Amino acid sequence: MNQKLKTILIFLFSLIFTLFIAVYQRMTGPTYPIKGKITIGEQELKYKLIRTYDGADQAPVQITVSDTTVKGEIRYRRFKSYDSWQTAPMIRTGEQLTGYLPHLRQAGKIMYEVILVKGDQRFALNEQPAVLRYKGEVPASVLIPHIIIIFLAMLFSTFTGLMVLFKGRNTYLYAWITVLTLLVGGMILGPVVQKFSFGAYWTGWPFGNDLTDNKSLVAFVLWVIALVVLHRKRNNRFWPVLASIVLLIVFLIPHSVMGSEIDFTKDQQIETSR
Repeated sequence: MNQKLKTILIFLFSLIFTLFIAVYQRMTGPTYPIKGKITIGEQELKYKLIRTYDGADQAPVQITVSDTTVKGEIRYRRFKSYDSWQTAPMIRTGEQLTGYLPHLRQAGKIMYEVILVKGDQRFALNEQPAVLRYKGEVPASVLIPHIIIIFLAMLFSTFTGLMVLFKGRNTYLYAWITVLTLLVGGMILGPVVQKFSFGAYWTGWPFGNDLTDNKSLVAFVLWVIALVVLHRKRNNRFWPVLASIVLLIVFLIPHSVMGSEIDFTKDQQIETSR
């Protein structure tokens, strides 16, 4: 197989693989809505429970129920708190039942359950409470470049690793592109997104345990090492392959796992001690 065809095939595989990872990231993250179905009487209802909200008001939880005899309740309490559960009726507007969750500051989380009531029957939509996190709104001018560039980093990381494995050409150039996209997408725009969302540029090591920040840092450092090694020894395979594998593992970890959150129990302990 000639080099040009090899390069094209590896790039196409890397592109398809990156698109698959993007879908996986979207569907497995803790901010992806909880979707399901429930049967009430003879009607099957589809529902979606939101798990993130960037508005400045109360978060609306909406369920479509055309049967007007069905009512709804929403139960909630702050996540990581000593709060008691609160219950509020859902408001019907046409076919929509809407419950409102109290607004919390950035990184605050709230647990909630939705219960539909028909006559003397009660139907809980979720077996375990859903957890919603409040965040600030990120401007599209920041968020879109961040997403595009960070997935370009994944694309070129995979491409570079495979080109090294299959002894392709220009691996040093592709490593440079990988490092630059990781730098811009992960280490510059990433903290900016974090600042808009949760009020801090960096909550990973050594200041905190934010897994998104920490895994981005590890992947970037390994790719910088791989680039330095390739600068000195262009046929090195170990470091670029290792860096590409680590970045793959980073992307396989659902986004926002162990992300910024407020521990309200600490606030309540302070208030109690006063």
